[in-house]
Amino acid sequence: MDDESKLYAETKQVNQFFRRFNGEEDEKGDRYYPKDRQYQDAKLRQKYISILFDSQNRGIKNDLKEEFISNVTSKEAPKILDFHGDKWFSEVHTTFSYEGKDIPIVLFMKLERESKGYKWGIFKVYADVFKDYLKKDTSNHDKFLHPLSHELDFMNLRKALNENQQSVSQFTANNYKPDYLTLFLYEIKKGDLKFKTIQNVKFHFFQLNGWYFELSEFNRPGYNTGWLMSNLVKVADKDKDLLEKYIYYENK
Repeated sequence: MDDESKLYAETKQVNQFFRRFNGEEDEKGDRYYPKDRQYQDAKLRQKYISILFDSQNRGIKNDLKEEFISNVTSKEAPKILDFHGDKWFSEVHTTFSYEGKDIPIVLFMKLERESKGYKWGIFKVYADVFKDYLKKDTSNHDKFLHPLSHELDFMNLRKALNENQQSVSQFTANNYKPDYLTLFLYEIKKGDLKFKTIQNVKFHFFQLNGWYFELSEFNRPGYNTGWLMSNLVKVADKDKDLLEKYIYYENK
C-alpha cells in the first residue's frame, strides 16, 4: 500500500465494522477493552460512524445520518451492535447449476449458538426458478376434498392427486405457505442443484430499536471503502414485518 492512512481508513472486515461502530478500536485498528478510557466513547463513536456510510449514496440524506448518529451515541441510552445477538442476518447472492443452466439463488443466513460456540445457518432461500412450483393455485375453488371424505377412508385422494397434478396445491390447508428452503435442500440432495459461486454478500440490521440499515462491501480507491452502510431507514415496529417481507422477496 502506497498510502498507509488509506489502509487505516478502510473497514476491511465485518467484525471491524462492529468494533468501529461501537467505539472499540482506535484509528490504527488496535482494540479498546472495557477497562480502557476510550472504550465505547461517545465522541469516538460519532467520529467513526460518520465515516461508516457509503458517501456516494445520495439516497441517505445528511439530516437522517445526523439523527441516526445522535440517537445511537446518546449518553443517556447509547445503542451498541452485538455480533452474537439476533436481529441481523446476511443475504448471500449465489449462482447454482440447475438442469444445465446457471441460475441465481439468494440465501439468507444467521448466526446461531452451536454447542460451545456459534455457526452460520441458512434459514431462508429465494429462487425465482422455483416460484411456480411453490405457488398455491387460487384460480378457482372447484377442486377440494369433500368434508365427508373421512367416511370413505380418504379413498378420493387417489383421484385428487393423480388427476389434478397441476392444481394439487388446491388440496393443501388454507394456511399452507411455500417453503423454498425445503425444495432447495431436496434438489441438492438429488444432485440436480450444484453450487458454483458467490456473486455478492450484504447484511441487514434490525438490532437498533427504531432503525434499519444495510451493510455492503465496496472495493474502490480512496478512503470511503470496505464494509459501509449502504442504506438507512427509520422504521417503526409496526412496519418491520413489511420491510422484512420485502427483503425476503416475499412480495414477488
